[in-house]
Amino acid sequence: MNVALWIAQGLLAAMFLMAGSQKLFGKPNAEQPAAMTKFIGLTEVLGAIGLILPGALDIAPDLTGAAAVGIAVIMLLAAMFHAKRKETQGVVMTVVLLLIALFVVIGRFGLEPF
Repeated sequence: MNVALWIAQGLLAAMFLMAGSQKLFGKPNAEQPAAMTKFIGLTEVLGAIGLILPGALDIAPDLTGAAAVGIAVIMLLAAMFHAKRKETQGVVMTVVLLLIALFVVIGRFGLEPF
Protein backbone atom coordinates (compact mmCIF):
# COMPACT_ATOMS: atom_id res chain seq x y z
CA MET A 1 0.00 0.00 0.00
CA ASN A 2 2.87 2.37 0.80
CA VAL A 3 4.29 1.94 -2.72
CA ALA A 4 0.89 2.71 -4.27
CA LEU A 5 0.59 5.82 -2.11
CA TRP A 6 4.06 7.03 -3.14
CA ILE A 7 3.22 6.47 -6.81
CA ALA A 8 -0.04 8.42 -6.40
CA GLN A 9 1.79 11.21 -4.55
CA GLY A 10 4.47 11.35 -7.25
CA LEU A 11 1.89 11.59 -10.03
CA LEU A 12 -0.03 14.31 -8.22
CA ALA A 13 3.13 16.21 -7.36
CA ALA A 14 4.39 16.10 -10.96
CA MET A 15 1.04 17.25 -12.29
CA PHE A 16 0.66 20.11 -9.81
CA LEU A 17 4.28 21.21 -10.05
CA MET A 18 3.91 21.49 -13.82
CA ALA A 19 0.47 23.16 -13.79
CA GLY A 20 1.32 25.46 -10.89
CA SER A 21 4.61 26.56 -12.45
CA GLN A 22 2.84 27.46 -15.68
CA LYS A 23 0.33 29.60 -13.78
CA LEU A 24 2.97 31.13 -11.55
CA PHE A 25 5.61 31.95 -14.16
CA GLY A 26 3.70 31.93 -17.46
CA LYS A 27 1.63 34.56 -19.20
CA PRO A 28 -1.57 35.41 -17.32
CA ASN A 29 -4.87 34.25 -18.78
CA ALA A 30 -6.99 37.11 -20.13
CA GLU A 31 -10.15 35.53 -18.64
CA GLN A 32 -8.94 35.62 -15.02
CA PRO A 33 -7.23 38.28 -12.92
CA ALA A 34 -3.43 37.80 -12.93
CA ALA A 35 -3.24 37.88 -9.13
CA MET A 36 -5.75 35.06 -8.80
CA THR A 37 -3.93 32.96 -11.39
CA LYS A 38 -0.61 33.50 -9.60
CA PHE A 39 -2.20 32.60 -6.24
CA ILE A 40 -3.64 29.37 -7.65
CA GLY A 41 -0.25 28.55 -9.18
CA LEU A 42 1.49 29.17 -5.87
CA THR A 43 -0.93 26.92 -3.96
CA GLU A 44 -0.47 24.17 -6.55
CA VAL A 45 3.34 24.34 -6.33
CA LEU A 46 3.25 24.35 -2.52
CA GLY A 47 0.81 21.42 -2.57
CA ALA A 48 3.17 19.46 -4.85
CA ILE A 49 6.06 20.11 -2.48
CA GLY A 50 3.91 19.14 0.49
CA LEU A 51 3.01 15.82 -1.10
CA ILE A 52 6.65 14.73 -1.32
CA LEU A 53 9.01 16.47 1.11
CA PRO A 54 7.46 15.67 4.52
CA GLY A 55 7.37 11.94 3.82
CA ALA A 56 10.69 11.83 1.99
CA LEU A 57 12.51 13.69 4.77
CA ASP A 58 10.49 12.01 7.54
CA ILE A 59 9.78 15.41 9.06
CA ALA A 60 6.13 15.82 10.09
CA PRO A 61 4.85 13.15 7.64
CA ASP A 62 1.24 14.02 8.53
CA LEU A 63 1.74 17.13 6.41
CA THR A 64 1.59 14.87 3.35
CA GLY A 65 -2.03 14.02 4.16
CA ALA A 66 -2.76 17.68 4.83
CA ALA A 67 -1.28 18.62 1.44
CA ALA A 68 -3.46 15.96 -0.19
CA VAL A 69 -6.52 17.50 1.50
CA GLY A 70 -5.54 20.89 0.07
CA ILE A 71 -5.08 19.38 -3.40
CA ALA A 72 -8.49 17.68 -3.10
CA VAL A 73 -10.12 21.03 -2.23
CA ILE A 74 -8.42 22.69 -5.22
CA MET A 75 -9.68 19.88 -7.48
CA LEU A 76 -13.22 20.11 -6.13
CA LEU A 77 -13.28 23.85 -6.85
CA ALA A 78 -11.70 23.29 -10.28
CA ALA A 79 -14.34 20.67 -11.14
CA MET A 80 -17.08 23.15 -10.21
CA PHE A 81 -15.38 25.84 -12.32
CA HIS A 82 -15.15 23.56 -15.37
CA ALA A 83 -18.72 22.28 -14.90
CA LYS A 84 -20.03 25.85 -14.80
CA ARG A 85 -18.28 26.48 -18.12
CA LYS A 86 -19.57 23.14 -19.51
CA GLU A 87 -16.01 21.87 -20.09
CA THR A 88 -16.57 18.13 -19.85
CA GLN A 89 -12.94 17.15 -20.41
CA GLY A 90 -11.83 19.55 -17.66
CA VAL A 91 -14.38 18.11 -15.24
CA VAL A 92 -13.30 14.53 -15.94
CA MET A 93 -9.60 15.32 -15.46
CA THR A 94 -10.15 17.22 -12.23
CA VAL A 95 -12.39 14.47 -10.82
CA VAL A 96 -9.69 11.87 -11.59
CA LEU A 97 -7.10 14.01 -9.78
CA LEU A 98 -9.58 14.54 -6.92
CA LEU A 99 -9.99 10.77 -6.52
CA ILE A 100 -6.22 10.23 -6.51
CA ALA A 101 -5.85 12.95 -3.87
CA LEU A 102 -8.58 11.34 -1.75
CA PHE A 103 -6.78 8.00 -2.06
CA VAL A 104 -3.66 9.67 -0.62
CA VAL A 105 -5.70 11.31 2.17
CA ILE A 106 -7.28 8.00 3.16
CA GLY A 107 -3.99 6.13 2.96
CA ARG A 108 -1.84 8.66 4.80
CA PHE A 109 -4.35 9.37 7.57
CA GLY A 110 -5.19 5.68 7.96
CA LEU A 111 -8.91 6.22 7.39
CA GLU A 112 -11.17 3.29 6.59
CA PRO A 113 -13.26 4.10 3.50
CA PHE A 114 -15.91 1.49 4.29
